[in-house]
Amino acid sequence: MSSPSTTPAPAADLDGRVAIVTGAASGMGAATAETLARHGARVLVADLDAERGAAVAEQITASGGTAAFHRVDVSQESEVEAMVAAAVERWGRLDCAVNNAALAPDSAPIVDMDIEQFDRIIAVNLRSVALCLKHQIRRFHTQGTPGSIVNLGSVSSVKARNNNAAYVASKHGVVGLTKTAALEYGKDQIRVNAVLPGGIDTPMIRAAREASGVTPPDEFALSLFGRLGSPDEVAEACLWLVSDRSSFVTGHCLAVDAGFLAR
Repeated sequence: MSSPSTTPAPAADLDGRVAIVTGAASGMGAATAETLARHGARVLVADLDAERGAAVAEQITASGGTAAFHRVDVSQESEVEAMVAAAVERWGRLDCAVNNAALAPDSAPIVDMDIEQFDRIIAVNLRSVALCLKHQIRRFHTQGTPGSIVNLGSVSSVKARNNNAAYVASKHGVVGLTKTAALEYGKDQIRVNAVLPGGIDTPMIRAAREASGVTPPDEFALSLFGRLGSPDEVAEACLWLVSDRSSFVTGHCLAVDAGFLAR
């Protein structure tokens, strides 16, 4: 048997690295922005909600981190391109990104779907991920550097649910984009992975559960632990995937779901 390696594991710290987090004004996005900043990253807090997004950036700064807010509609290519440019203009480079922005699930069967709502969910939940990948990877190529990207999917990326056709379709698509980007750019040392949250205690899931008539949320249906997860638990998974601790991981979809998909 060979002796164990004496080489220390790489630190999860992101000192000096520049990160973009979309959908960072609340919930999992805010927790991820705060976690990356706490580990040394300079974070562009990107969101359509200027008031709450700016507050997240200010909180990070007040806690000793480095962050700035950038308002963006991630469904629009020109705005995504400008978002990447803003991070580079401020800090000189881009090293990693967490593409988290998303709309809440729809709530009608397919025969009753609102096609305008369908299009909007696809635009924000799926098209935005494609646009972010396009311009983030282009920036890595311009720099001639490796990079790491995490896309936020969902347990709905692999498991269908009634009355959520648009959301399920969009989140299935995130997995497809993640795997394709990993295949295309692994040769460039660009890693692309996905995190698939289950029932996480965010304003979005509370609103969705209330809309479905289940109040309070049925935690046992969403988790083997009998509780909802916290945004910080998702943020820790994102941190691991963007850091060098996951340096041999790409094209992977990591479920953070307390066993929801195991059933």
